[in-house]
Amino acid sequence: VQLVESGGASVQAGGPLRLSCATSGDTDGIYCMAWFRKAPEKKREAVAMLNYMAGSTAYPDSVKGRFIVSQDNDKKTLYLQMNSLKADDTGIYYCAAHKKDGYCRRNDGDYEYWGRGTQVTVSS
Repeated sequence: VQLVESGGASVQAGGPLRLSCATSGDTDGIYCMAWFRKAPEKKREAVAMLNYMAGSTAYPDSVKGRFIVSQDNDKKTLYLQMNSLKADDTGIYYCAAHKKDGYCRRNDGDYEYWGRGTQVTVSS
């Protein structure tokens, strides 16, 4: 499975930004895809998860109501719509996926496949 993120940019606080993650390779059997964020001097954290089996999404409180994860109909591209961006949203955003089981977890160690990341910088 190959994952390639795009869409990172420098934006003003309060603005929107949409990230994309193009998937290719042996994508059959993917149960969960997620967006993670690595902010400077912080641990990498999950900011959005999409459960392919259940069709459900999950977000941490820090982004709930502002971020929306979605995919296109053929499941080839994962998106992260980010609204009302804050300086704290600055970081490298990674797309990740796993085939382990039907659960989406927030632990980055549970994900087998990763993109290289795309930088998002929010200035206040």
